[in-house]
Amino acid sequence: MDKVLYSELNPSEFRKRLSEAPIAYLPLGTLEWHGEHLPLGSDSIQSQGFFELLAKEIGGIVLPPLFLGPDNKTEIAGKELYGMDYFEIDPDRENKQPHLKEQLDGSAYWVPDETFTLLLDATLKQLKRAGFKIVVAHGHGPSTHHFIKTIPQWKEKYDLECFACWGSEQDEEGLGLMVDHAAMNETSILMALRPDLVQLEKLPQDLHEWPLGIAGQDPRTNASKALGEKIISLQLKRMIHILKERLK
Repeated sequence: MDKVLYSELNPSEFRKRLSEAPIAYLPLGTLEWHGEHLPLGSDSIQSQGFFELLAKEIGGIVLPPLFLGPDNKTEIAGKELYGMDYFEIDPDRENKQPHLKEQLDGSAYWVPDETFTLLLDATLKQLKRAGFKIVVAHGHGPSTHHFIKTIPQWKEKYDLECFACWGSEQDEEGLGLMVDHAAMNETSILMALRPDLVQLEKLPQDLHEWPLGIAGQDPRTNASKALGEKIISLQLKRMIHILKERLK
């Protein structure tokens, strides 16, 4: 099977894949709490896994993931908290308890927006220099939002066509790519890509007890490998269509 990971290609393999489809795929990962049941690298595992499948279908090369990224930030009692550290579930949702504001174990990824812009700028400059014409970046929610916001900047500065993988009605139906946090959607995608890394038994067995640091539909009752495979299949078809149009 063709190699698609940038780090594994030799120069002749790189030249061949670049000439066939000058697409770079950039997984936007984190090392971040994704519930007791999922790995800390869930964002990059999902985005890289999806990009590998996409690259094997339409061409292109998959970069190593970025694990630093932006997120919401606050300070409580002298301690910096990021993202899910102080996310609160809507108390009006039945059986959903807001979690306490606390540092969640394992999260080590936060950088300011300005630093992330510099990381993206350096990365895209090098991709342009290497001969790529299209960049698809996706993964951690705040990182992906930031990338989308700066797409006009990369077009003007480096003449790169840039895309993320959100933007369809399927997102609202829970069938988009990484559209919750460690809940039904992400858990299902990981069940399809890396079932060995999913441990639902680590979540509370009492369904009235909402799992810590999870946002979305309950993965204990709604996640499945079949759903993950459906999500991946739908989003592969959608992205293949988009990229084929740009490769013409």
